[in-house]
Amino acid sequence: MTGHTVKLSLCIVALLLCPAIASTQTMTNMASKTGGATPQISPGRTHTTWDYVPGGVDVITGQPFKSFGSFQVAGKHVDRPVPTTYLKTLYREYTNATFKTLKPRTSEWEHLGFLGPLIRAEVGDTIQVIFRNNSKRPYSMHPHGVFYNKDSEGAPYEDGTSGADKADDGVPPGGTHKYTWQVRERAGPASGDVNSVLWMYHSHVDEHRDPNTGLVGPMIIAARGQAKPDGTPQGMDREFVVMFVQDHEEDSWHAEENLPANMATEPALLVLMTPFSATGTYPYFVTFSLNGYEHGTMPLRALTMHKGEHVRWYVFAGTNDFDAHSPHWHGNTVVINQMRTDVTSLAPMQMVTADMVPDDVGIWLFHCHISFHSAGGMVGRYAVTP
Repeated sequence: MTGHTVKLSLCIVALLLCPAIASTQTMTNMASKTGGATPQISPGRTHTTWDYVPGGVDVITGQPFKSFGSFQVAGKHVDRPVPTTYLKTLYREYTNATFKTLKPRTSEWEHLGFLGPLIRAEVGDTIQVIFRNNSKRPYSMHPHGVFYNKDSEGAPYEDGTSGADKADDGVPPGGTHKYTWQVRERAGPASGDVNSVLWMYHSHVDEHRDPNTGLVGPMIIAARGQAKPDGTPQGMDREFVVMFVQDHEEDSWHAEENLPANMATEPALLVLMTPFSATGTYPYFVTFSLNGYEHGTMPLRALTMHKGEHVRWYVFAGTNDFDAHSPHWHGNTVVINQMRTDVTSLAPMQMVTADMVPDDVGIWLFHCHISFHSAGGMVGRYAVTP
């Protein structure tokens, strides 16, 4: 794989209900090793919104999920039912450069939820992303960790450049841009790391509103010579990518469509931890999820492994005010930075790699140990089979 060019075609599309950015990897290096065709990534249309609680059931309790918000109405506190679905703009993968047909995710990556497609590379590779914007506003692709020139940074600010070096800052509606990212040693595992690490990419035109709209995705980089033909790191049987994310839907570019029109006269109030609590958290439209799944709704089949397998977890956090999290695995332990634990810490936008060899069979909780995050929905499950 080393020294090859990883080609991706990415595109943002304005959708009837939910604009989607299609970011998919077309990896020529992978295709050349497997004999397959080079995939293309581009945006497509979807006529659904994102549901944080698909099925309407709190899977952790087994009870119907009752979603409500608190409002101030005529000077009084009033609780009302509220939806769990929101319009989102997402990176999505397409089958070819016509950007007409979405490429379905394999079952093992079903758990990625509203995250963008997984991009893989190995130290020594070059990643090329063809990004098309079919939405109604400018967006970009900004990567972490990899090396890029000014025409591939994907962030607008006064940096002394002009012309072609500014074309990446915010791709306009209908526009296309090629991002080129070099995977140098500094993007791969350091001395003492395991043989693959996680980075992320996201839109950076508006650093606050773009991620809250849904424009975030993962990127896994393997050490030089440590990737199998399919791009997965050597020695690993399973991999999972989980973003512990607080989303402020009021700061999304779709806030006007998603929130009640009378918010100015009947504002949303903080939700109390319990009916007797003195601690208010956030209004109902601030969500706490794992890859967009709340209250245990992340598909268990996608987080299932066998006892004794070598499993790598890549966990990372979002960019908001309380995106500090403490992921906790029930039932089994992980090794992070050569230390064994079952809880780790994430600062906003921090990325952590954790290795697990599960020895305890069963269905186990996986959640944020900050109590009101877990109560707010930041909880899922994983399964270990014999």
